[in-house]
Amino acid sequence: MKIDQGALVSLDVSMYDAQGNLLERSDEPLVYLHGHEDILPRIEQALAGQEAGAQVALQLEPEDAFGDYDPALVLLMPLENLGDGVEVGMRVEGDGGQGVPGRIFTITDIADGMAVLDGNHPLAGFALRFDITVLDVRAA
Repeated sequence: MKIDQGALVSLDVSMYDAQGNLLERSDEPLVYLHGHEDILPRIEQALAGQEAGAQVALQLEPEDAFGDYDPALVLLMPLENLGDGVEVGMRVEGDGGQGVPGRIFTITDIADGMAVLDGNHPLAGFALRFDITVLDVRAA
């Protein structure tokens, strides 16, 4: 069966940065429903029409992956606004004063009673390479 709208697809995926450093490898098959925006659009386009056993290597620029890094999404927030137990690496949800509720911010630094919150995806601004093997394609 070929990958088409509504197909349930299982993949083995390895993701690398532009220098070829492995960033992530799937431990278990990644399963998605084709045509329903479950994966990055450029990856979905590259997989359309493929069958089980196909191998696809794909390089994505930031705009086709997790977007360009946006310095406007880096904010300073008084610690008193964040509650107790705030630590670097914690993730908080909010609008960052930009009227975008539900955005996830990562606390990247704490100093002088202030926390630095970064609303960018951790891979924003990175060109990425994907090595993908189609493991299975079936009707949903």
